[in-house]
Amino acid sequence: MTHFLAIDIGNTLQKAAVFSEDGKMLFYNEKERLTESDLRTLIEKYIIQQSILSSVGEDAGELVSFLEKETKLLVFNHHTPLPIRLCYETPETLGLDRIANAVAANALFPGENVLSIQAGTCLVMDFVTKDAEYLGGSISPGLEMRFSALHHYTKRLPLVGKEGVHPLVGASTETSIRSGIVNGMADEIDGAVERYKAQYGNVKIILTGGNKNDLENSIKNTIFAAPNSVLCGLYKILIFNAEAHL
Repeated sequence: MTHFLAIDIGNTLQKAAVFSEDGKMLFYNEKERLTESDLRTLIEKYIIQQSILSSVGEDAGELVSFLEKETKLLVFNHHTPLPIRLCYETPETLGLDRIANAVAANALFPGENVLSIQAGTCLVMDFVTKDAEYLGGSISPGLEMRFSALHHYTKRLPLVGKEGVHPLVGASTETSIRSGIVNGMADEIDGAVERYKAQYGNVKIILTGGNKNDLENSIKNTIFAAPNSVLCGLYKILIFNAEAHL
């Protein structure tokens, strides 16, 4: 059986996943830094012949060189053919992770409008129409960024973590901050979802990203959890390009 390797070099973490030919994720790992040894182990264990790498973080030259030697590598960039159409005014500035995320959203719900929400370093929303057209979305600060900014730009407010209760009415400075940030972010998501539905009708909602678990219970709208959507999108892009060259 053919297996495929997808690598996502992000801003804070580097992730690797192995997919089967039918799209099942057989292996997943995330580290601050992936090594050649990590990838060699996967290639030998799963007999990887094709791989894809996307980097929005630091330079991945060493991993690229290694994968080029050991596999048929597709380095994902803004010129890579896609199974969706980008209708973004400045596609060359569009984050590769957002593109991969949009591809995954379309693959998960083909023929439907989909709003994919990544709750990570930033809160990123990406909208794909039922005609597989990526229109764009929005970017705002993520949870940790909001906590940090509130502390940094004031003289007396403490640096509060996301862990702990976040009631509607905060009875202390700590719970007031948590209420404002966590509940405020959930309200931001709910408000955006309602506006998308008002404009486009039926819209499927996907929630992914490192802070997904911190928010999903506070969001009113029905959502579908899509962990590792960027890696799933990279796999779909790899398959799309592999099939185009059969």
